[in-house]
Amino acid sequence: MRIKASVVWCLWILALLWQHRVVARFVVEKNNLKITSPRSLRGIYECAIGNFGVPKYGGAMIGAVIYPKSNQNGCSRFDGGGNASPFASRPGGFPTFLLVDRGECYFTLKAWNAQKGGAAAILVADDRIEPLITMDTPEEGNGANDDDYIEKINIPSALVSKGLGDSIKAALDSGEMVNVNLDWREALPHPDDRVEYEFWSNSNDECGTKCEAQLSFVSTFKGAAQLLEQKGFTQFTPHFITWYCPQAFILSKQCKAQCINNGRYCAPDPDQDFSRGYDGRDVVIQNLRQACFFKVANESKKPWQWWDYVTDFAIRCPMRENRYTQECSDRVIASLGVDVKKIRDCVGDPDADVDNPVLKAEQDAQIGKGPRGDVTILPTLIINDRQYRGKLSRGAVLKALCSAFKETTEPSICLTPEMETNECLVNNGGCWQDKSANITACRDTFRGRVCECPVVQNVKFVGDGYTRCEATARLRCAVNNGGCWKGAQEGRVYSACIDDHTKGCKCPPGFRGDGGHSCEDIDECKEKLACQCPECSCKNTWGSYECKCDNGKYAASVNSGGSIIWIIILVTAIVGLAGYAFYKYRIQRYMDSEIRAIMAQYMPLDNQPEASVQTQQDV
Repeated sequence: MRIKASVVWCLWILALLWQHRVVARFVVEKNNLKITSPRSLRGIYECAIGNFGVPKYGGAMIGAVIYPKSNQNGCSRFDGGGNASPFASRPGGFPTFLLVDRGECYFTLKAWNAQKGGAAAILVADDRIEPLITMDTPEEGNGANDDDYIEKINIPSALVSKGLGDSIKAALDSGEMVNVNLDWREALPHPDDRVEYEFWSNSNDECGTKCEAQLSFVSTFKGAAQLLEQKGFTQFTPHFITWYCPQAFILSKQCKAQCINNGRYCAPDPDQDFSRGYDGRDVVIQNLRQACFFKVANESKKPWQWWDYVTDFAIRCPMRENRYTQECSDRVIASLGVDVKKIRDCVGDPDADVDNPVLKAEQDAQIGKGPRGDVTILPTLIINDRQYRGKLSRGAVLKALCSAFKETTEPSICLTPEMETNECLVNNGGCWQDKSANITACRDTFRGRVCECPVVQNVKFVGDGYTRCEATARLRCAVNNGGCWKGAQEGRVYSACIDDHTKGCKCPPGFRGDGGHSCEDIDECKEKLACQCPECSCKNTWGSYECKCDNGKYAASVNSGGSIIWIIILVTAIVGLAGYAFYKYRIQRYMDSEIRAIMAQYMPLDNQPEASVQTQQDV
């Protein structure tokens, strides 16, 4: 299946290029390599920047070249005879630039082994006479990405020609020291005080390591990107690669599953299985939504909202959870305060046999013009019309952007290690909030805002952080009544929150409803739920009822707030206390009379009548 799909994609790419009547032109981004010694090799040479690691954009590095006596292709770990870092520079010495041969293993593995060996940079000598090429990361699915070492590579890499590599080896064999200056100061143009950059990406989140790296970059770089854009330091534009289906394949199963607008705009199937899961057309439509979101946000002078939308969509609407849908996308758009209808109008009808102006412009932009070259790698970052090479990470990309400003015009972010933003101040960051209780799930961090349910007064809220947060555990009713309904009327207070419940809301007896937003009074009299004796009359009250018989009122229902229960308990307690006091009084009186009777047998009492005394004495 993968082989057939690859053949189809090759045909589509060729057809696209034929449509534009151009020859595919992939531009190899280069930097300068200056050899300062030995004298026989002095000069400035070109080398190709690798598409991994961290190039020192805007700077330079000086080092001494070492060519290992064994493991010269760098495909296995370097054994330093007990030294874990055999190429680490000594105090006062030049950093080590390790020279290895091309072939036998992936470029990334060579760089990883060099880095673990202590090298400050790696130079790969080509093994054939040809123009310089770009060293890229391995393709997904070939077993090369079983380890996450690629993301851990943080040294710069460069490919040198076979001729230059052979000359360096010969000088080293003769015992000469080869000193090199790697210079990236002119790798990116820096004409003025504003940097223009493009990010070519994809909404597909199931394409493996590269998709994960792309999503991670968007999430971590968002804060810096938004601040630079809001301050006017940069002009950012997102782009999406699409292909078109050749006329001969339009009716094929592959084209129908991977294309929209009658084969005009296509994307690969996420899992290369056309019988299950999401199709390529789903990816194209979501790419189009992202492009339309940027168009609408840009028209409203808030282009930086694109970063919020893409980040939130990745979190809330992933493919693996079967939420990669228009409905989920609309909820994210609405949470950010953007008009959903405008986005839908921009997307148009994917089944219509017409051009989509947004995607047609994307296809035109994909073809390289001037020094930029065609965009063929996803993801690709283009800065001041030059393709960025290196690790797609916040620090590395920010350094590259800063190097593209005209000297002395760099924003302060380029001069400080970190920055602070507060994205929660605008539209609450698109997160859940309870304005009445002044509670929000929006939390600002240096990497941008996150929507995370809070902990308030030792009460933990749980939920997705975007549309729902509920209080849990005991004492939850103390915070905003646990998010439940609460009402007061006729001097009574009723609540749908119960403290001994860990979560949820339930209308109290005498009410019905969802407990969260509303509880309506039940008319027990009308619904004949109480007071049904023939001689009784029933009167409904809020949350309760009154029932009267011929001898007067005698019953009332129990309510949620506990008002009637507490009244009954209070009355019972009062009656009990009164009864107990009366009982104690009667006992005291009885004891007093008994004591007096006994004492009267032995002595007269002042308040005892004479007859009574005499009688007692006779007895």
